Amino acid sequence: MLVWEPPHRVLFTWQINGSFQFDLDPAHASEIEVRFRSEGPDETVVDVEHRHLDRLVGGGTVRATIEGGGGWALLIDGYANSVGEQR
Repeated sequence: MLVWEPPHRVLFTWQINGSFQFDLDPAHASEIEVRFRSEGPDETVVDVEHRHLDRLVGGGTVRATIEGGGGWALLIDGYANSVGEQR
């Protein structure tokens, strides 16, 4: 974990290569920053930025998945739907 600022922000490395395998070399790591902000008493906006994808060895597949609407957007939508069903 690079930064931990509860309840507003977390920044961590993602050491997964283009084959979705762990890459031990920190120079190959991308970074994921997640920010949370209140939009009223019952709503929180979650912003996710996945950066430095150019560092990933063989990262073209990862980039294509994320840019094609998969990856984080798909996970966050699924989470939001799941939480919404519990209200």
